Amino acid sequence: MSGTKVCIACVEENKLRECHHENPVKELGLSHEASENSSFLHSVINMVGMLIGLGQLSMPYAVESGGWISIFLLISLGVLTTYTSHILGNCLRRNPKSKSYSDIGYSAFGRHGRLLASLFIYLEIFMALVSYTISLHDNIAAAFPATFTNLHNGSFPAAKLTAVAVAIALPSLWIRNLSSISFLSTGGILMSAVIFMSVVYTAVFGGVLDDGRIPVLRLGNIPTVSGVYLFGFGGHIVFPNLYTSMKDPSKFTKMFGPNINPQVTLSLPKHLLVTKIALWATVLTPMTKYALEFAPLAIQLERSLPLTMSDRTKLVTRGLVGSTLLLVILALALTVPYFGYVLSLTGSLVSVTISVILPCAFYVKICWDGMSKFTRAANVVFVVSGCVLGLLGSFDSSKLLVNKLVRVHGN
Repeated sequence: MSGTKVCIACVEENKLRECHHENPVKELGLSHEASENSSFLHSVINMVGMLIGLGQLSMPYAVESGGWISIFLLISLGVLTTYTSHILGNCLRRNPKSKSYSDIGYSAFGRHGRLLASLFIYLEIFMALVSYTISLHDNIAAAFPATFTNLHNGSFPAAKLTAVAVAIALPSLWIRNLSSISFLSTGGILMSAVIFMSVVYTAVFGGVLDDGRIPVLRLGNIPTVSGVYLFGFGGHIVFPNLYTSMKDPSKFTKMFGPNINPQVTLSLPKHLLVTKIALWATVLTPMTKYALEFAPLAIQLERSLPLTMSDRTKLVTRGLVGSTLLLVILALALTVPYFGYVLSLTGSLVSVTISVILPCAFYVKICWDGMSKFTRAANVVFVVSGCVLGLLGSFDSSKLLVNKLVRVHGN
């Protein structure tokens, strides 16, 4: 609260003990990112906004790739990631000084835990934003097919419009308050609802042709399919920030065909009005996601800045870093515009670590004394299973992506 004196060294060391430092105190106001001003509704909106989006677009592709029986894998991973989100809350409650995902890593394994958590947080943010930008590019090209005819195979004009869309979204990265970001999340949720209704309408009334039957199981594709599924459930890096920003954190647990394209909107009949609506909704969805995806990195960045720095300077620093990062992501997304492979690699390499492996490992380390033998064994099994799934999926996804790059650029 405003006017509270705290020990800077102790805060940085995340220690709860009697202070023995020289010049220990500093008059602090309540910073924007640490203020507990998000209502239950704001937090629900941000959580839903985090969890729906690209995963929704890619699920039909994943089911076709893995076979119908892979739906059980989807359900199982959904249950597992719901469990891991709850145990992250248990880790936060065990140490009230923890405010973020990386803080939980510190509570579990010290500096090495914080470093590991931070590494995967940054990877998750970067690769998710790349995936969103690829989606933005693909759907802009599909929304204006006539514009791109006979012009560098459609890539250059589409890239121009994608750059304009990213530039429009840039100011959202300067928003510091999760409560304010929830308004963008509301827009993302509405766009996802429009996409869902458009796909259902097209399936029922749009005359979608049956190109063949989806097989029962394609076992060889399961590792890459699991990566796509896990990407859709991977919002864990934001959950601790949502929890600690709530006015009443106790309410947190109440939230919780063969030719199909990696994005289902690109498989809808081109001549239908509902398809154009779905494409535009998909174009707008990434623009509403950038701020929320960037929030954990931005909050960590502000916490690492000198305490003597003014709020205005912190805001400018945060905005400039976010803007630079997004421009780099734009360049990479236009260079490697292969949505399905990038999404699968992100899920297999990063999402499984963020959503399964690390939460279970942190929970076992922090709450070991209060666990039953069954709970300990189950979490160890989850860690091992996550590692195996992640390694297999990352290998297969990387191989597919490299082969695609060789085929395209080799020609």
